[in-house]
Amino acid sequence: MDVLEVARACVLERHPDAHAAFLGGSVLTSRRTARSDLDVVVLLDGAPAPYRENLRYGGWPVELFAHTEDSWHSFVIPEIAQRRSPLLWMCADGVLLLDVDGTGARIAETAKRLAAAGPPPATVTKLEDARYALTDLLDDFAAVTDAGERLFVVAELVRRTGELALLTHGTWLGGGKWLARRLEPVAPGLAERLDEAAQAALRGAPEGLTSLVTEVLDAAGGPVWEGYRRSGPRKTA
Repeated sequence: MDVLEVARACVLERHPDAHAAFLGGSVLTSRRTARSDLDVVVLLDGAPAPYRENLRYGGWPVELFAHTEDSWHSFVIPEIAQRRSPLLWMCADGVLLLDVDGTGARIAETAKRLAAAGPPPATVTKLEDARYALTDLLDDFAAVTDAGERLFVVAELVRRTGELALLTHGTWLGGGKWLARRLEPVAPGLAERLDEAAQAALRGAPEGLTSLVTEVLDAAGGPVWEGYRRSGPRKTA
């Protein structure tokens, strides 16, 4: 059985009353590996949705995301505000496995429209917060001497530098491997440059990483530290 058949059989066995289902993720692309899983979104009438579950089916690891139409929207809308929604993309880029009554076509159209529209523009505050965090990390990086601390500072520098580049370009964020994949269209080669600079930094040559992080910071408006201020929440009577 190919991946579509396995995913469809899994849905029909576990939720024979499903209205629709999608298969998404890397397994549909040339990036598929021996450890790729099946990301399956199932649309139900009600309980037990919403829930998510990891399982094995037909020899494949499966991540199952069960939703109603209402819960799908209630998850996706706040995720869009955070500029990252795996659930949205599983339905926007995924394959429609089954569609009993048009629910799948409706969700697919909505997902494609929202994905194409892009995330909300990054606010000045959001960009300044990201620049401040990266500036502060660079200060730590310049002074770090402990190897263990250096490892985690470098890892955080790489992640936050990638995220700032995406914020600057006004595109979707991503976690883990998806951070690199989101970077490639808007900042070609940046992930590879960060990889090389991070490895050199861990070997005791920090200059390249400092220069690259500064380059991304400057493109976003430059470092932020002195004068940075944020007010906390205030209680109201």
